[in-house]
Amino acid sequence: MNFWDQNFSVPGYKYGTSANAFLVAQAYRLPAAADVLVPGDGEGRNGVWLAQQGHRVTSVDVSAVGLQKAQALAAQRGVTLRTELVDLADWVPIPCSVDAVVLTFVHLPPAIRRAAHRRLAAALRPGGVLLLEAFHPSQLKHSSGGPKAPEMLYTLQTLQEDFAGVLTEVLGWEGEVTLDEGPGHQGLAHVTRWIGRQD
Repeated sequence: MNFWDQNFSVPGYKYGTSANAFLVAQAYRLPAAADVLVPGDGEGRNGVWLAQQGHRVTSVDVSAVGLQKAQALAAQRGVTLRTELVDLADWVPIPCSVDAVVLTFVHLPPAIRRAAHRRLAAALRPGGVLLLEAFHPSQLKHSSGGPKAPEMLYTLQTLQEDFAGVLTEVLGWEGEVTLDEGPGHQGLAHVTRWIGRQD
C-alpha cells in the first residue's frame, strides 16, 4: 500500500470536505461550465466543490483509496466527478484539453517537478488558468502540515522558473495564512500561491 493509500485509509477525510480557501477565492477566474483538471485531488474535496459550481471535473491521484472517497463525496453531494488513477511522475494529460488546472498542496520531488508542472500547463487551452497553492520552505517551522523535506517545498521563484516561457504570471504571493482543512492542515502556515495563464 502506498503512502497516500495508507493516509486515506483512516476514517473521515484527512483534509476535510470543504474546498481549499485560495481556490474558492480565485474560482471567479474560471469560465462557466469549465473543464477542470485537479491533479493530486486525494479524497476529492476540491474536485467535488468545483463540480458543485457547475464545472466538468477530472480528479486524478496516485491513491485509489483517495479516489474512492472522492467518488463517495461526489455521490453524497449529488454531482458527477470523473476520476483517474495516475502518477504525475510520468502521466501526460491531453494537450489543450482543459480550461483550468487546480493544484493545492501537491508537492512533487525536484527530479520530476518541473517536467510534471510543464505537462500540466500544456493541458490548458488558450486563456486557461493554473491555480496553485503549496507550502513554502518556511513552513518547516510550523506544525500545520506539509512535507518535512525542504526540497519538496516551493518558493515563488521555484514556480516562476518552472512555468517560465509556458504560462504568464497573473498572481504570485508567499506569506502566512491560517489553515482549517480537516485534521491534516490546521493552524498557522507559510504558503506560496501562484496563478498562471495560457496565452
